Order: sequence, then structure tokens, then C-alpha cells
Amino acid sequence: MSQEIILTGDRPTGPLHLGHYVGSLCNRIRLQDTYKQFVMIADVQALTDNYETPDKVRKNVLEVALDYLAVGINPNKSTIFIQSMIPEIAELTVFYLNLVTVARLRRNPTVKTEIAQKGYGEHLTAGFLMYPVSQAADITVVKGAIVPVGEDQLPMIEQTNEIVRAFNRIYNTDVLKEAKALIPKVARLSGIDGKAKMSKSLGNAIFLSDSADVVAKKVMQMYTDPDHIRVEDPGKIEGNVVFSYLDIFDTDQDEVQKLKEHYQRGGLGDVKVKRRLADVLNTFLDPIRTKRAQLACDPQVVMDIVLEGTRQTRLVAQQTMHEVRKAMHLDY
Repeated sequence: MSQEIILTGDRPTGPLHLGHYVGSLCNRIRLQDTYKQFVMIADVQALTDNYETPDKVRKNVLEVALDYLAVGINPNKSTIFIQSMIPEIAELTVFYLNLVTVARLRRNPTVKTEIAQKGYGEHLTAGFLMYPVSQAADITVVKGAIVPVGEDQLPMIEQTNEIVRAFNRIYNTDVLKEAKALIPKVARLSGIDGKAKMSKSLGNAIFLSDSADVVAKKVMQMYTDPDHIRVEDPGKIEGNVVFSYLDIFDTDQDEVQKLKEHYQRGGLGDVKVKRRLADVLNTFLDPIRTKRAQLACDPQVVMDIVLEGTRQTRLVAQQTMHEVRKAMHLDY
């Protein structure tokens, strides 16, 4: 196993969906066999825009943990931990805040986009503005060398590395290492409505925990070709969500290619293609749902796994902070 460390994770704002699986979960399952991997349930980050609903965040810590274990993240290979239970992250964040200006934080393209989307204006909190600094602490407290992210998150890695370079220069040390971004081959799954991103907040997601009936119902609502009105009409594949999902999830790609050709020349209705996709997705999700239901019968066992991972992570974080404090001459 490589000694390089991966840091990855999710905000516990709801159960995970197929977009999470395609964009990150399947990679984590693969990478856990060759790297030391820390998987963070980012409850502190979730509070930056859910601070008024902490019960929602707390409830979803278990939901996210259930999804992790159900899809195949193995606690014997990956260390799952809760962000708020690692106080060293908060300590390191405070030290880092001296190394970055407010102007630089405001220029972060990811943060700028999110501030505009959420319409914060004068109501922008300091916590939200500085969450890239907290992310830098998340990564460096476990000495993460690789961080799997979508392209929209690349500015976060850049900001982390700026802070690392500043820290090492100012305190004349090499305690902290820069991180590399790892961009997945399929970075994003479109929503069932055809929008660019599957999202709980947009109401266009298929969740890993959805029942077979719910999955079938959502597939029937999927965006296809708006001009494909009659069965005999030729249909377009480009931008057709049903076919984009079949490309990813259908194990019989020869049959998918035949369906595409039939659809394009006419004579193949949307309902028939959607029924195939519903079957494909439910075949994929069935073992995940079954394992998740079994795990949910004893939530304390799940939480014990996460708490043990958190304990292991804390040991790593404490060692990092010992080195950081020594470099800063704070090792009293």
C-alpha cells in the first residue's frame, strides 16, 4: 500500500445520491486498496450554511455513514471520522487565518460562486467566507497528499497550497506538504431534470437509499429529447439524461449502442428506454439498499465504527499539531 494519504469527505446535509457515487464514492472504494484514506464527515463545514438547523446536520451524520458502509467503503481500509470531533482542525484553522487575507478569500472563485448562488450579500458570515481555510486544515492535519475533487473545487486545493507554502516559509520548516488534486474521470452526473448537477437542494436526485418504486418513478420523470413527441420520430441522444445514465450504469454497452441507433432513426419510445434504465439502476442499487437496511437495524454499531475512526484520526492530528506548534515556537 502507498504511504501517500488521501483526504476526502462529504457534508452531512442529506443522504447521498447517484451523483455522489459517480463523482466520488466509486473512486474511494477503488483507492482504499492502494492508499491510506481518511474519509471525513464534514459536519463543521455543513454548519457554515446550516448553523440554524444543527439537528439536521447531526441526523445526517448517521445517514452518510450508512451510505459509506453500504456502498463498500471498508473501515478496515478507510478511516471514517467526524470533523467536529477533531479539535486540532479548529486549532490549525485559527493559525492559518493569520496567513491569508480577507481579500484573497473573497477572490476564491468557488467561494464567489457559492456566495452569489446563496444570495448572501451583507449577510455573509465570517464562517462561510473562511471555510477554504478550514478545508486547508482538514487536509493538512492528516498530511493529505491527494484530494479527490471536481474541477469546481480546484481553487480550494490552490488555496490550501498557498497556505502551506506561507506556513513553511514564515516558520522555516517543511512540516506541511502540498496536496495534489485528483479529478475523477466522470466528475459529475446530471440531475434527472437535465440540469448540470444532481443535487438534493434542486430536487433532481436519485438517492442510494431510494426504494425500487421511487427509483422507477424518478426515471419516468427524466428529461429526454423534448422534440421526440411520437414514437416514430427520430430522437436525439445528446443531452438526453436517460442515455447518459445508461452509458454509466448499464453493463451491456452493446445493447445500449443498439438502443441509441434505434432511437435516433425513430421507432423507439421514451417509456421503453426508461423502463430499461429503471431496471438497470435497481439492479445496481439492490445490494446497496439491502446492506444499508441491515446496517440501519443497529445504528450504534455504525456510530461505533465512525467513533473508532475518529479516535484513530485524532492521534494523527495530535502528532501534526505537535510538529506545527514546535515550528511556531508554541511547544511550551
